[in-house]
Amino acid sequence: MSIDPEFATVVIKLLKGPLYNEDPDWSTLILIQGKVRDYLGVLGLELNLYDVEGFAFLSQPDTEESENIPRLISRRRISFEATLLCVILREELDRFELSNSESSKLYIEKNEIRERIRIYFKERTDETRLFNDLNKYINQVENMGFLKKVRTGMQGKNELEDNEIYEVRYIIKAKIDLSFLADFKSRMEVYVNAL
Repeated sequence: MSIDPEFATVVIKLLKGPLYNEDPDWSTLILIQGKVRDYLGVLGLELNLYDVEGFAFLSQPDTEESENIPRLISRRRISFEATLLCVILREELDRFELSNSESSKLYIEKNEIRERIRIYFKERTDETRLFNDLNKYINQVENMGFLKKVRTGMQGKNELEDNEIYEVRYIIKAKIDLSFLADFKSRMEVYVNAL
């Protein structure tokens, strides 16, 4: 059996995580996407390809046929705070798309991300602990692939002065879709009204 190195490389990269248009194998994926879909379909996986936005990822849909098949694509549980940050970033990306026609990518400073989510933690008085917690949530979202660090900040006299720059990745729109946003907002309203 002969191995097609280009095909194998694309499939292996997709099995490891999202593939973006800056990857050298992106053009290969575009050319052989039908073959990739057929191959992965046998495993019960679905190729989600967003050509215009420039990313692709695999999902494992829940179907009757797949009930007894082990999951290859694991589901990750994320904290409420990381989910909240994802929703904030998704809404920020939506605003960016509506207001900006010059740039195709949304860049945001770490301090700006902290400020956007910080308003939901007003009752916290320990600034250092809050700062560390907010950094933890940002790191979680970065590890999920929704943020990409494009510039490392300079460490200042104290840790509050560092400021990195992130690109908000368009994959967040595919993972945090409009129905998820609506459901999350209705749950937040119930939570706020219960206080």
